Amino acid sequence: MAAGVGRWGGLTAETVRSVKHVDVWSRLLLQQMAKIGLDSVPIAVFIAVFTGIVLSLQASYTFTGAVPLYFVGVLVGKTMMLELGPVLTGLALSGRVGANIAAELGTMRVTEQIDALETMAYPPVAYLVLPRVLAGIIMFPVVTALAIAVGIGSGWITALQLLDMSTPEFVRGLTLFFEPFDVTFAFIKATSFGFVVTTIGCLFGFHTRGGAEGVGKSTTQAVVVSSMAILVLDAFWAVTLL
Repeated sequence: MAAGVGRWGGLTAETVRSVKHVDVWSRLLLQQMAKIGLDSVPIAVFIAVFTGIVLSLQASYTFTGAVPLYFVGVLVGKTMMLELGPVLTGLALSGRVGANIAAELGTMRVTEQIDALETMAYPPVAYLVLPRVLAGIIMFPVVTALAIAVGIGSGWITALQLLDMSTPEFVRGLTLFFEPFDVTFAFIKATSFGFVVTTIGCLFGFHTRGGAEGVGKSTTQAVVVSSMAILVLDAFWAVTLL
């Protein structure tokens, strides 16, 4: 574990130093933003829709006869912004994005494409790692914001159709305990998730050994470790900022 953390720190430091190679990574940034962000929208929206539905239904079940029904809006809004929106989106993207990065770079490693870049004195970190890390930092908050909006929207529609609530009641609950920092907190978490998912995926891809079997192992490890890192960061930000 200590060796893995050390390798991750070394790759992160080298990634930061590679920012100076603007001509290398800038040409690939938009492509990676589309791959990491836009291609992840369907799975993020799918998860958010059903999360909002379940939150709304469970809130009404919990609050029946004890708490005013407009507190459904409180639970849906707060939970989507502070916890389930960023975390579920991050976990879904750790499987899609982290696995993709690890498999792609791992294949390049075992087929000696990365070695060829190093032989030609072409900076592999600036070419392969930095665009993916920057794209993750930029696009994870964007996808998370969309997921939060969709989750709250699906919770609102569920409240209207199945819980016999009105829009003013739901909006009253949604705004009752709302704080602007809730949105900031969600973005902080999403940005950190984007950083760890992409850097961990790149780390395991870069250190892949053993052909096709090694690529599969690196991909699995990248998803597992990045998912664990997301949960640790989730607790860290809650303790630190809340």
